[in-house]
Amino acid sequence: MENNANLSANWVKSLIRDFITTSPYNTLKNKTEEPAWVDALVGFASGADPIWQQYKEYVGPFHWTPWEVFNQHCPGERAGAGELTVISWVLPQREAVRKANLRTKKYPSEAWARVRVYGEEFNVALRRHVANTLNQLGHAAIAPMLVSNWTVVKSARFSYASSWSERHAAHAAGLGTFGLCDGLITARGKAARVGSVVAKISIEPTPRPYSDHRAYCLFFAKGTCGKCIDRCPARAITKTGHDKEKCRQHLVRSREYVKKTYAFEGYGCGLCQVGVPCEAGIPVKTAREALERGALPSPPPPLA
Repeated sequence: MENNANLSANWVKSLIRDFITTSPYNTLKNKTEEPAWVDALVGFASGADPIWQQYKEYVGPFHWTPWEVFNQHCPGERAGAGELTVISWVLPQREAVRKANLRTKKYPSEAWARVRVYGEEFNVALRRHVANTLNQLGHAAIAPMLVSNWTVVKSARFSYASSWSERHAAHAAGLGTFGLCDGLITARGKAARVGSVVAKISIEPTPRPYSDHRAYCLFFAKGTCGKCIDRCPARAITKTGHDKEKCRQHLVRSREYVKKTYAFEGYGCGLCQVGVPCEAGIPVKTAREALERGALPSPPPPLA
C-alpha cells in the first residue's frame, strides 16, 4: 500500500472495488448469500470546488462543505479547502435485483428490501473501510454520513434535507445528474446507492461532463418521459417534482409489508428506479454520447 501525500485515483478505486469483492458484509443475508453489490463507479471532487458553496446557497446553509465537516471532526489535522478531496462512489443495483423490483406494483421485492437494509449496511462498512485505511496510512479522512452530528433538517424549499447529501457529493464528483424523482442518474443508471469520504489527500478531480444538474433526465432535457410518475405507488412524483413527505410515509408503510411478507425487519420501495429509461444508463442520447467521447461542456452556471 502507498503511504505518501499523493495516493492515486486508481489506488482508491482498487481499495473500494477490492472491498466489494472480499468483504463478508457484502451479502443480502438470504439463503444463497448473494452479494448486494458487484462493482462501483468512483469519482473525485476538490474540497475547493465552488459547487460546495452553491449547495449552501441552493440547498441551504446547513449543508456542509467538505472543509466544514473535515475540520469539525479532524481537529488535529486542520486543512484548507484546497487540501481536501471528496471520494464519491455509486453502487449500481444488480440486474437480478432490478428485475425483481420491476415486477412489483406497490411494495419492494424481497431482494430490493434486502439491499436497502443489508446493502446499505455494507455501504456503511465501506465508508468506514475507506476512511480507516486512509487514516492508518497517515491521511486524515472522515465519512460525513457517519459523524455524530449528521442530521436531517427541515427545509422551506425542499421539505427536508440533510447536512451532507451523498447524491450531491456524487454530482460534484462527476458521477451523475438529478431526475424528476430526485434520484441521481449515472452512467449505470438511477438504481443505485451512494457513499463518500472526505480526505486530506490530493487527487485530480473528475471532470463533470455536464453543465446542467438535470442533464441526464429526459423530462428536463427533452420534455418527454415522466415514466417515474406512473411507477410511483404513493403518487409522490408529478410533473412539478418529488413530494418527499408522501415518499417517506410510503416507506414507513413498507416496513409492515416487508416484515409480514419476507419475515425480516426491512423496508424500501425503489419502484421509480426500475421500469424507466434511466434505470440502468443515461437515456439522453446526446449526453450519453458526449460522456462516451469524453467531451466536456463549458463551466456550469450557479445552481441558484
